[in-house]
Amino acid sequence: MKDDRLYVIHISECLARIAQYVAGGRETFMNSTLIQDATLRNLQTIGQSVGHLSATLREAHPEVNWRNIVGLRNVLVHDYLGINLERIWDIIERDVPDLQRTVEAILRESDDVESGQATSDDTTPDLC
Repeated sequence: MKDDRLYVIHISECLARIAQYVAGGRETFMNSTLIQDATLRNLQTIGQSVGHLSATLREAHPEVNWRNIVGLRNVLVHDYLGINLERIWDIIERDVPDLQRTVEAILRESDDVESGQATSDDTTPDLC
């Protein structure tokens, strides 16, 4: 989970950036190539990070369509001329908030696991 946690933190940071970039709303997004580029880059990075998550973590959260996230990354990287900004905006409005909630839950779960491990490590006798 430790490696997964780093990727999940990175995903969370990218989601926060996207939220910041699109705070001006749809019209601002549609009229600013700077905001579009920044948003698309972070969606691409999320897809790359998802590709590094363990199968165990992905299977533990079937509510997320991990495959589609990686698929979007592939479209952004390889079919950049075919990007539909209306579709991207739909993803931002519909999918990004849900993913952020799930990512926050995963981070809370990993915090609980790590704090539980720290407690058990503290009670383990030092045999060295």
